[in-house]
Amino acid sequence: MNLRGRRIVTIIQTRRESTRLPDKVLMPLMGKPLFVQQVRRVQAAFLSGQVVVATTLSAADDRVVEICQEEGIECYRGHAADLLDRHYQAACMYSADIVLKIPSDCPLIDPEIIDKVIAYYLKNEHLYDYVSNLHPATYPDGNDVEIMSLASICVAHSHASSLMEREHTTPYIWERPEQFRIGNVEMEGGVDYSMTHRFTIDYEEDYRFIRAVYEALYPSNPLFGVRDILSLLERRPDIYGINAELAGVNWYRHHLDELKTISADKTKLIEKEVAKP
Repeated sequence: MNLRGRRIVTIIQTRRESTRLPDKVLMPLMGKPLFVQQVRRVQAAFLSGQVVVATTLSAADDRVVEICQEEGIECYRGHAADLLDRHYQAACMYSADIVLKIPSDCPLIDPEIIDKVIAYYLKNEHLYDYVSNLHPATYPDGNDVEIMSLASICVAHSHASSLMEREHTTPYIWERPEQFRIGNVEMEGGVDYSMTHRFTIDYEEDYRFIRAVYEALYPSNPLFGVRDILSLLERRPDIYGINAELAGVNWYRHHLDELKTISADKTKLIEKEVAKP
């Protein structure tokens, strides 16, 4: 793929102080911290460019920085709550022309999917300012890839004002199709696993699921992909069942009153939230 001398920087937002599952990024997977395993999968994509872990200035994240140094991973430290600023500053620090955003809760992310989204953006760059596989989502949750020009994230950084827009980095862009040209990549075969298969991590059940997948697939193929996982789950419904009740739960559920392009059928509440008066 011809980049014409331009630089892709892939930013993985990473911090230890998760509210729902603290220290999830350091949980062990086959002898390495979870976020390191994810970084290696992202680095395995042919088009991911410079991969950077973007962590916070909190003392708790000193350990994230130490591990990055030990593992030879590039690291940037920035604002804990303003993720848009953290992404923008990291992109500028590493001289990005094209910015890729991948959250650190995707340790099962498929390198081939990353390449597919990037390649689609590069092929159609004259048509789009922003491309993802999330609007609408069709891949199993936990394969989140968003790619945009530096100019687009610069506009968002300058104008985004709501807490939601600053915290989640890209809503200012994909919520404004009248201002930005939005492209999307869907899963092959016309299927939609986004609300039925959960490969992301936010709860203890997610970690047990991810650990079981790694233990089953990693020894024979460290870069196993989505198709390998889906095949495993067909053979091992016990693994699928570990976090099946959480499938479809995502951050959108807290912001449906603010989001124009996300409908209620793209998220769900967990049981304890439904029970609240």
